[in-house]
Amino acid sequence: MDPYALKTLNAERRARRAAILVTDLGDGRDRIVREGDPVAGDLGAAIAKAFRTGNSGSVEAEGRTFFLNAHLPQPRLVVIGAVHISQALAPMARIAGYPLEIVDPRTAFATPDRFPDVALHAEWPEDVLKRQPLDSYTALAAVTHDPKIDDFALKAALDARCFYVGALGSRKTHAKRVERLLALGAGADQIARIHAPIGLDIGAASPAEIAVAILAQTIHAFRSRGLEATALASKAEPILEKHDA
Repeated sequence: MDPYALKTLNAERRARRAAILVTDLGDGRDRIVREGDPVAGDLGAAIAKAFRTGNSGSVEAEGRTFFLNAHLPQPRLVVIGAVHISQALAPMARIAGYPLEIVDPRTAFATPDRFPDVALHAEWPEDVLKRQPLDSYTALAAVTHDPKIDDFALKAALDARCFYVGALGSRKTHAKRVERLLALGAGADQIARIHAPIGLDIGAASPAEIAVAILAQTIHAFRSRGLEATALASKAEPILEKHDA
């Protein structure tokens, strides 16, 4: 591998940013494509698909054969609230491959007995997220129903461009939440990204069913990332040159 490409790839991985090593199998040249970089035509569409799926493989484009080696950070799920929904969601998320963390300053709820084998933070979100910032490969679900706990985390998730942001509560509850988030400086376009009421509309009633709806919506949000960018890929300028060392 080109030393410059290797150095760049390792830096992106350390920063939890997605990147794809594109190798021209005809001449062996390597280059790094970061998520969001414009790449035109069939190659651009293949790269966008690789970013969504995380799958590596060879593709034919522009009369050449390329191997796409995808490196995506593992998505994680941060849940604000050590509630019954969280108890059901934790084992489901683990099975689905989404490491889950729970944040709740209410020590009566955030206990190892209620959440065995779960990364648990019995602290305020402000303190936890300062140490462990959110990023675009993080999903955040706010389920406490307590603005003092949920609102800061929701604003932080929007600012970090988390791939999924969901909040428990009725439409009436969310309307009040919108007013508070606007007061905190969130933009209307940011707030529109919040899934509220949280979860896919499957008629969920019990905490376990709501957990299923949340996890399904999280997975859909992750797998549908970049679809708009794919539609624009054909309009982008091609970038087929090799990176200089």
